[in-house]
Amino acid sequence: MSTSSRPSREWVIDSESEKPAGARGSGPRIPRNVLAVSCVSFLNDTASEMVYPVLPMFLTKVLGASIGFVGVIEGIAESTASLLKLASGWLSDRIGKRKGFVVAGYALAALSRPFIGATAHASQVLGIRFLDRFGKGIRTAPRDVLIAESASAGNRGASFGFHRMMDNLGAVAGPLCAFLLLQYAKIDLRLLFFITAIPGIIAVIVVLWFVRETKKVNAVGDPPSVSRTGPKAKKKLPGTFYVFLIAIALFTLGNSSDAFLLLRAQGVGVAVPLLPIVWVLHSGVKSVVSLPGGIISDRFGRKPAIVSGWIIYAAVYAGFAFVSTQLGVWLLFASYGVFYGLTEGVEKALVTDLVHEDIRGTAFGVYHAVIGLLAFPSSALFGLLWQHYGHETAFLTGTGLAIISAVVFVAGVRSPLARRKVAA
Repeated sequence: MSTSSRPSREWVIDSESEKPAGARGSGPRIPRNVLAVSCVSFLNDTASEMVYPVLPMFLTKVLGASIGFVGVIEGIAESTASLLKLASGWLSDRIGKRKGFVVAGYALAALSRPFIGATAHASQVLGIRFLDRFGKGIRTAPRDVLIAESASAGNRGASFGFHRMMDNLGAVAGPLCAFLLLQYAKIDLRLLFFITAIPGIIAVIVVLWFVRETKKVNAVGDPPSVSRTGPKAKKKLPGTFYVFLIAIALFTLGNSSDAFLLLRAQGVGVAVPLLPIVWVLHSGVKSVVSLPGGIISDRFGRKPAIVSGWIIYAAVYAGFAFVSTQLGVWLLFASYGVFYGLTEGVEKALVTDLVHEDIRGTAFGVYHAVIGLLAFPSSALFGLLWQHYGHETAFLTGTGLAIISAVVFVAGVRSPLARRKVAA
């Protein structure tokens, strides 16, 4: 290879900072666009998490809905979001624009969510939750592509990690705001729902004024198999991406609803009023670990971070199978947050690494759809195993599937960072 064709340095140049994204002695450079999107996610998640913990009680105690109907509402809402993530990702690739989907998605959620406070029947909540999740479905994949296109190849992990950190901080702020308003301001549930309009509308304003449309650019340091493909190959998802999806699918089958973890905590002896605080601990740890997890993946590759996270998950589920003390429960929930911090943002960075820029929206849509559509059968399987064979069998099944997923992932997906170094 001639010297003119070789990169002049190992690290990628951040287009906004004009400094090596991973240069020694400098911290991760988070692009302005990523900062804006992350603030939007924080505000929106704050509003959403003010509603989510109290919505089942509102439906059953105030509106008189049955537990079964609550399940129908959430099942329809989440299935809608999963399918729309696939469609919106593909469509954003077709038209080459991302911001419009993001604006529409957050606006729909912000404007529909507060009207739960005006409902008189549970069927009306179903319609509102459908609109809320419709908004989530159309914004998620284009938003992830927008983050990927705003970052350079050398700081995508940090960018996605920062976004997940802010999103998880919203999951901490929302329940705490709801607790303070209900406990000390003595407002009723209906007024709480209306108050969620405040952070929701601010989020839409930030999207409109501060988030910029992105341009598709082949970043220096992208894997050669991604950036040097022919015209036909650009339009196809590569085989490595499908292997990654298989690993994700296997893992998701063992990753049941977190409600089972809360039930297990209650069974060990954690008092009901403390369950939200346990969840705040979990979300707080996710927030703290997400950015370091992304930085680790930028420096050492996506594979070590993801595999480490899945191993921690396997250990946590094994721990839930046999835990017998309240202290053990608190430690397990904290460790569960570490798993999320090491994997949530890094998996999205890996999706960006594995596919061509022209089909990133489609790839993110497929990725989210696989996770979303398998969420229901995974929880159903877990519940049946718990009911018929005990909680130990259910949790250990999750442990086993996580280990199998890690083996498939290690064997079938080559580290994009390793490929960048080979290219260099």
